[in-house]
Amino acid sequence: MRVVFMGTPDFSVPALESIAKEHEVAAVVTQQDRPKGRGHKMQFTPVKEKALELNIPVYQPAKVRDAEFVSVLKEINPDVIVVIAFGQIISKEILDMPKYGCINVHASLLPKYRGAAPIQWAVINGEKYSGVTTMYMAEGIDTGDMIDKTVVELKNDETGGSLFDRLSIEGGKLILETLRKLEN
Repeated sequence: MRVVFMGTPDFSVPALESIAKEHEVAAVVTQQDRPKGRGHKMQFTPVKEKALELNIPVYQPAKVRDAEFVSVLKEINPDVIVVIAFGQIISKEILDMPKYGCINVHASLLPKYRGAAPIQWAVINGEKYSGVTTMYMAEGIDTGDMIDKTVVELKNDETGGSLFDRLSIEGGKLILETLRKLEN
């Protein structure tokens, strides 16, 4: 399957690695590089670093909805677009573009904890379980139909950081299962 991967932080990296092992990742789209630290040195996003390591072309448009970038995506002609913690709203034109649609990997058991900071809210609220959900993307935020879920039991000493790491790995596994279901 020909995949365009959209993601930015380190949470997205295990999914990119998993997909690249089994599918053709035609392009990675990530946020623009930003200055970091005292010296304000430009720093690549974690997804860009991994994509370059895997020799995958990287695009960093200011806005993915710009007509010029939409044309680039049309030329790439993906079968599916996978989105994980990307950080931009995707236009209907892009959502409707791929044969299998746009699939989001979300770090919660939807419908609970839609939107930002789902990992932190699960820990703060003392949830017994959290997980990862794959879903079709729609025009609203986290409003598309769910495809699949992986449930993870929170440990007594769970922190946002430890749950982040665990769900990141589970997201990498779940997206492969989801892509297999789409192909069948």
